[in-house]
Amino acid sequence: MRDDGTLDDPYAPSRPTADTEDGTSTERTTTASRLRAYARDLTGRRRAQMALATGVVCCLGLTAVVQVRDENADAATRSGSLSSSELAQRAEQQRASRSLDRTAAPSASAAAQSAAASPADPDTSAPARKVAPARPTDPAPVAGLDEDQMENAEAIVRTGRKMGVPRRGLVIAVATAMQESNLYNVASGVLPESQDYPHQGVGWDHDSVGLFQQRSSSGWGPVERLMDPEFAARQFLSALEQVPGWQRMRLTDAAQAVQVSAYPEHYQQHEWRATRVVDAIVPAGR
Repeated sequence: MRDDGTLDDPYAPSRPTADTEDGTSTERTTTASRLRAYARDLTGRRRAQMALATGVVCCLGLTAVVQVRDENADAATRSGSLSSSELAQRAEQQRASRSLDRTAAPSASAAAQSAAASPADPDTSAPARKVAPARPTDPAPVAGLDEDQMENAEAIVRTGRKMGVPRRGLVIAVATAMQESNLYNVASGVLPESQDYPHQGVGWDHDSVGLFQQRSSSGWGPVERLMDPEFAARQFLSALEQVPGWQRMRLTDAAQAVQVSAYPEHYQQHEWRATRVVDAIVPAGR
């Protein structure tokens, strides 16, 4: 009998059942442990999946790198398959490009340094060239002469200067040729031989030829030589220098002493023109 007066149940268990508070606490603890274990297992699975995915990505990256390297190798192989002539051509182009770089124009600083080099150092890289003196130009015709007449006057003046004849003798010689042949190199119609040589007209005064109408039969020289203006001028000037006092004579008298013309006064009319011609060929003071 219990303290409260009730009878004990003979069929009641003698010990408390598992539905006690302690039993419930144990079951809860076990469940929590299982949950934690499951969570750990789930986390581990996720980590494994992530690791697997990372590995796959790495493998794909390595595959791409290998593929690029294979493509580069294929390109190198293709370039290696070029013919030897093409490779030589490319190498030559590269060398030419480098050569152009080396031979480029010098910089401003280099040019300045070169310009600042000592002028005392002679340049022996190339021999000095000798510059030929300028040849004097022929004067233009004056005093109403044409080019042929002016050239003949020049031949007279040039010959006289070589002989050292004074200026007065040059004027007398030019004036005499103006009267005798009008300053043309004239052959003779009477002497056909004279026409075999260069001439600028034909005259009929006996066998007289050339600028001064000199006669071979009178001892002035061979016809061939008398048709040469310089030889004819030399013959006249040489004879003039043999005339005593010719430099103090009137022009017409000096010319007549050499020529022995039938018209001795005709030479005087040409003095002013002859003077102009000589002055044009040999300026005063020369």
